[in-house]
Amino acid sequence: MLPDLPNVDAGCIDIPSTDRLRATPSTHPPRILLLYGSLRARSYSRFLTLEAERLLAQFGAETRVFDPSGLPLPDGAAVDHPKVRELRDLSHWSEGQVWTSPERHGAMSAVMKAQIDWVPLSVGAIRPTQGRTLAVMQVSGGSQSFNAVNQMRVLGRWMRMVTIPNQSSVAKAYQEFDEAGRMKPSSYYDRVVDVMEELVKFTLLTRDVSSYLTDRYSERKEAAEKLALRTRHEAI
Repeated sequence: MLPDLPNVDAGCIDIPSTDRLRATPSTHPPRILLLYGSLRARSYSRFLTLEAERLLAQFGAETRVFDPSGLPLPDGAAVDHPKVRELRDLSHWSEGQVWTSPERHGAMSAVMKAQIDWVPLSVGAIRPTQGRTLAVMQVSGGSQSFNAVNQMRVLGRWMRMVTIPNQSSVAKAYQEFDEAGRMKPSSYYDRVVDVMEELVKFTLLTRDVSSYLTDRYSERKEAAEKLALRTRHEAI
C-alpha cells in the first residue's frame, strides 16, 4: 500500500523487487572499453591503460582501447566524423569502461575530457553510458594526487555510470615504468590489479540488470505524459 503522496503518479511507481534482479546471466566475456588522455609517444597514461588491459584479459574480459589520435575537438566536427563514430560505437558496445588521465594543471587532460564530451548523455532513445561500470585512474609527474580521478568520478555520475569504489593514482609515473612501457612491481601496481579485479566483478554483477537499476520514476512519468499527449492528438 502506497502512502498518500499527492504529487506522485501512482501508475508510474515501480516497487523495487528482487525478482527483477534475477536475470539470466550473460555468457559472453565482460566488454570493457579503455580510454587514455595523452598523445605523447611515451605516454604514461597509455602505458597504465595497456597494463590495465593485460590484467583485464587475465580476468577474462574482452577489451578495446580507443586511440584518441585524430579525434577532433568537441563541436569541431560533425558527429559522423570517423573517429567520433568509432568512439561512440565502442561506448555503445561496452559494458564497462576504464578512464585513465594524466593530471595537467591540477585537472584531467583536455584529451581525456574531449573523449568524454564526444559521448553524449543520449543519442535518440539510446543512452551510450547509462548503467555501465566505470573505473578511474590517473598518473602524475609529481607527488600523489587525486584531482583527476575526482573529476572523472563527477563526470561518471553525470554520464549515469556505476563508478566502482576503488581507484588508482600513480605518483611520479616516470619512475614506475620500464623502457618498454611495462609497469614495475610496486604497491601502485598492486592497486591497479585491485581496481581491474573489482571492475570485472561489478560489471558481471550489474550488466544484466543495469536497465532495471537505472529505470527512473521521473522518466517513466515523462514517457507516460508524452504518450497521453500523442494519443489525444491522434484522437482529434
